[in-house]
Amino acid sequence: MPAAGARGVGCFCCESTRRQRDATETPPPHPNLLRPPWGWRTMWVIAMFDLPTGTPKARKAYARFRKDLLNDGFTMMQYSVYIRHCASIENAKVHATRMGRRVPSAGEVRFLMITDKQFGRIETYVGKTRKAPPNPPAQLEFF
Repeated sequence: MPAAGARGVGCFCCESTRRQRDATETPPPHPNLLRPPWGWRTMWVIAMFDLPTGTPKARKAYARFRKDLLNDGFTMMQYSVYIRHCASIENAKVHATRMGRRVPSAGEVRFLMITDKQFGRIETYVGKTRKAPPNPPAQLEFF
């Protein structure tokens, strides 16, 4: 127990003790300050589609949708897969919604939204053209 004249020594409620503690300790940063908010993360929108091309009308709808993707800033990653970089998740949703409204009635399109870090972890394997295996060597016959 503190002496009669030493009120507040060692007491966390006392203002002088609080000032001493604040001068020597730095509080830890808030957890939300350690990483950027979700809205600041850059995102990639991946559009994967399967559209019919059996009739001239269906081919025209396919070409129109593909042209709309290109005009909206998408780039072809591979056949029927287009990608677009967006500044935030909100921006990615805007582009996915906009293109979702332009899907032809007979088609199917899927939009996948991933972060820039996830996009950087995509592994790509490029195969070589297969060649016929070499003929086995002829065996020698002794008889």
